[in-house]
Amino acid sequence: MPGYMLLIKNMLKEFKQFALRGNVIDMAVGIIIGGAFGTIVHSFVADVIMPPIGVLIGNVDFSNLFLVIRGGKTPPPYPTLAAAKATGAVTINYGVFFNDIISFLVVAAAVFILVRSINRLEQQVLEIHPEPVTKPCPFCFSTISIHATRCPQCTSDLKEPGKTA
Repeated sequence: MPGYMLLIKNMLKEFKQFALRGNVIDMAVGIIIGGAFGTIVHSFVADVIMPPIGVLIGNVDFSNLFLVIRGGKTPPPYPTLAAAKATGAVTINYGVFFNDIISFLVVAAAVFILVRSINRLEQQVLEIHPEPVTKPCPFCFSTISIHATRCPQCTSDLKEPGKTA
C-alpha cells in the first residue's frame, strides 16, 4: 500500500476514535438542541413579544423599521423591508436589529436561569454528599485524615509506590 494511502487510513482511524468519544457526541447534541432553541426563541420574540410592544407603541412592526441609504430600481418610499430589498435598495435594518437584541436577551435570561439551577442542584448534592475528610488506614483500619501520608496510629507509610506527598 502506498505511503499516502496508509497515512489517509490512519487519519480516518484516528478521526473515528475522536468522533466516537462521548464528549464529541455530547457537543454535537448540544449544538443541535441549541440551534432548535434559537429557532424557538426567534419565533417567541418575533411572534409573541414584539407584536404587543408594537401595539403599545402605535401599531409598529419592528421587522419593517428600516432606513433607506440608497434607493433601488424604483425610487423610495418602500412600504416594507421586503419591498425595499426586492428593488435592490440599500437599507439599515434597525428594526430587525432590535428584534435580535430582544432575542439575545431572552436567550441570555434562559441560559442564566439554567446555570443558576444547575449551581443550586450541585450545591444540594454537595450538602447531601459532602467531600470526605477522613479515610480508614489500610493497615490498622483507624480513621485518619484524607490528606495523611503516614498513619498516626500504626505509623504505616500511606504513600502510593512511586508517588511523593
